Amino acid sequence: MIGRAGAASEGIVSFQRLERRPMERPGEVLETVPGLIVTQHSGAGKANQYFLRGFNLDHGTDFSGSLDGVPLNLPTHAHGQGYLDLNFIIPELIERIEYRKGPYRADDGDFSSAGSSRIEYSRMLAHPLLSLSVGEDGWQRGLVAGTPAMASGNLLYALEWTHNDGPWTLPEDYGRLNGVLRFANGTATNGWTLGALAYQSKWNATDQVPLRAIESGLIPRFGNIDPTDGGDTARSIVSGTWARGDESGQTRASAWWQRYRLNLFSNFTYDTDPVHGDQIEQAEQRESWGGAASRSLPGALMGRAVVTTFGIQLRQDRLRPVGLYLTTARERYATVREDEVTQTTGGLYAESTLRWSARLRATAGLRLDTLRYDVTSDTPANSGRGDSGLLSPKLGAVYAAGPRTELYANYGEGFHSNDARGATTTVNPDPRDPGYGAAVDPVTPLVRSKGAELGLRTEPAPRWRTTLALWRLDLASELLFLGDAGTTEPSRPSRRTGVEWTNFWSPARGWAVDADLAWSRARFTDPDPAGDYIPGSIERTASAGLSWQARTDRFAELRLRYFGPRPLIEDDSVRSPSSTLVNLRLGWKPQPRILVALDVLNLLNRDVSDIDYYYESQLPGESAPVADIHTHPAIPRTLRLTLQLLL
Repeated sequence: MIGRAGAASEGIVSFQRLERRPMERPGEVLETVPGLIVTQHSGAGKANQYFLRGFNLDHGTDFSGSLDGVPLNLPTHAHGQGYLDLNFIIPELIERIEYRKGPYRADDGDFSSAGSSRIEYSRMLAHPLLSLSVGEDGWQRGLVAGTPAMASGNLLYALEWTHNDGPWTLPEDYGRLNGVLRFANGTATNGWTLGALAYQSKWNATDQVPLRAIESGLIPRFGNIDPTDGGDTARSIVSGTWARGDESGQTRASAWWQRYRLNLFSNFTYDTDPVHGDQIEQAEQRESWGGAASRSLPGALMGRAVVTTFGIQLRQDRLRPVGLYLTTARERYATVREDEVTQTTGGLYAESTLRWSARLRATAGLRLDTLRYDVTSDTPANSGRGDSGLLSPKLGAVYAAGPRTELYANYGEGFHSNDARGATTTVNPDPRDPGYGAAVDPVTPLVRSKGAELGLRTEPAPRWRTTLALWRLDLASELLFLGDAGTTEPSRPSRRTGVEWTNFWSPARGWAVDADLAWSRARFTDPDPAGDYIPGSIERTASAGLSWQARTDRFAELRLRYFGPRPLIEDDSVRSPSSTLVNLRLGWKPQPRILVALDVLNLLNRDVSDIDYYYESQLPGESAPVADIHTHPAIPRTLRLTLQLLL
């Protein structure tokens, strides 16, 4: 990245980093981003939980993701704003992941304040492959994929099927069916693609459970309170990209269409309603479309080389409908709210990189974002329409202190959008709330963030690459998870500061060591008697790996992930314990085109949690709600065996 990166905290992950990595879930491909934790608090078909730079990002909020130019975060979502479901990603198809942190680049828009990732599928696989996996707790997976030559390009095809019960007392019965078909012509800079994917899954869910229920013996460690929790979801995408580049510049364009469905049944508080129970259904049907175009032009300014990029991005989401319902055993008995929403977002940006000298280059950018929304609610007082806009400047400078050392300084402003329903709500629609029917204040549609970073990237010794970043990020309004509603809600302004240190070292032929360490401090900046700690804000993370390759027939990778303690309440009186997991992958090729791999997840069989929350719930038999830690345990030691044939 020396000579190319605009910040110390951006980078590229190649497919070689992924193919030997032991992973429990598809979303863990993003744990290759230094400092990012990917976990889960519910069924495997639900979007992962993400932690980065002092954030509990819930299911997305301030971290954006895309696949082959298609934005994957879902605004005004039934469960959580910016919902980022990566369960349809097929790791074997990934060619590269480009990641950034902070709001420093002009082409990053909504949900990118903490960071962003761009996943790209391969234009050509080395070989067609057939992969079959079996494992403990009902784990089964099959994958067939290839990229045969066709006409003037290559056709990428893949079909994946997965089933898993997990260690849960209630078998998860998770089923996933996933297909990809895409034609690619030329290269990423001079070529085009046209493709489609389809995905569906269903599952039973063991959500987070109160610690008191486990400690009292009411349920076992992998037990549940409501056995009817779970969900089903489906997603289909059609997309295309086009690129042309020559000495006059680079032009890129993309377009996409998406259909999405979710029915999610959750019970976070259990029995505060002794008649019906507390289960809710969050459901939506969405159709969205969008596209982007950019033009990069080389030129000169004051006799110095400059490259200027102009871009436009457009997106529309139509939800028909999106709703929150009260249910018992997945049967609806009341509607909290049901809305039809149309929202359109647009972004215009310009960014110039000027090479002042052989050692110094600087970047300046400006981005304009607009949002228009139209909400038709079953409560007429909560219907409405409106618009909002935001201008965001971006600045960066890179100084080459030596042939293998660069220094970085960055500043940028960004934003996240709030749920469009919150921007039009004037009356509390929730019959479970004591304030039902009372007037409420609408939320701000677009919330500004401001970030800054100083960084270093260097190679202090042969085969050792290291980066260091000191950063700060301010948000005008925090998004926090609400246990009783199962969604996120705008809160007070906040400030985060931190340090990240990333290393890669190859001590000898066939050996590689990587180590990523991150420290952060997150606080609300508005005074409040409740306290200034941000619940769920991560303070320390560490990831380390040791990999070994013996010529071409054997390999091993051992990975450690440390997920540090977090405050669970604003006064820091209740904290989540840390968790450390070690995973192992062993591989052997008895023949050049046959691979046998063994994954050992949670190698040390640690009794740790995937995630913890603190809120009130009421178990059957309790007379009133009780504040408690609610935990979702990590799976025990689990073995999975894979046979892969390269055809």
